[in-house]
Amino acid sequence: MGLGELFILALGLSMDAFAVSVCKGLGLGKIRGKHMAIAGAWFGGFQALMPLIGFYLGRFFARVVTAYDHWVAFVLLLVIGGKMIWEALDQQEEDVDAAMDWKTMLLLAVATSIDALAVGVTFAFLEVNILPAVVFIGCTTFLCSAVGVKVGSVFGAKYKQKAELAGGAALVLIGLKILLDGLGIL
Repeated sequence: MGLGELFILALGLSMDAFAVSVCKGLGLGKIRGKHMAIAGAWFGGFQALMPLIGFYLGRFFARVVTAYDHWVAFVLLLVIGGKMIWEALDQQEEDVDAAMDWKTMLLLAVATSIDALAVGVTFAFLEVNILPAVVFIGCTTFLCSAVGVKVGSVFGAKYKQKAELAGGAALVLIGLKILLDGLGIL
């Protein structure tokens, strides 16, 4: 996986955290730098931790499914990306909660990084250099989350749906590329 693909993947993974951060910014109204740093640290930290965990879980099972690794990666990214697109198109109104205490942020960080766990499993099949990859994902998510809090306070929920759609589409396209590479088509 090249740097360009990793960047697109990191942006795609960070879109859930960005969307939640926008909601936090909406609820907070007037924000300070500390609000941006809190969101960035929680979401960026978990977006880095979860693929690391997934990578080691995936390496444990990699020997069993090596012949089908491109299919596993494709299906995982298709499901994750499809879920993000589905949630973006869902018309239900979400509650805006301004709480940034550790319990709230822990739950949100875990919830928004579950897809990163699955991506970590995919990394095990792709032989990705995991430490630079998770640092890159974590830093990208940190920045997107911090910016999301600011965007939410300034622009409101206008960009939330578009961010989730773009993130989901990016993950589906990366999955398709991995599948086509694995099948020898690209």
